[in-house]
Amino acid sequence: MELQFEGDELKSVLNRLRRAQGQISGVIRMIEEGRDCEEVVTQLAAASRALDRAGFAIIATGLQQCLTDVEQGERNGETKEQMRARLEKLFLSLA
Repeated sequence: MELQFEGDELKSVLNRLRRAQGQISGVIRMIEEGRDCEEVVTQLAAASRALDRAGFAIIATGLQQCLTDVEQGERNGETKEQMRARLEKLFLSLA
């Protein structure tokens, strides 16, 4: 399944991923500097949430596109049940 992001969707996902990237870099620096464990874990949790949000945004876009594909009958022979199972697996991978 190829995702096609449009302007605002793409910008939002990229911003979330860049935020997570910055937070992960911050966690690495904090560990290298010997910072407080609680501070490190708090920053790591923030990075994890940013990645989760980006993943859910990607899945939401994929769901929307797949629904459009089903309506238009353009899924290369994949049944609705197969598509549903595949999307469910993707969604659960972030849970």
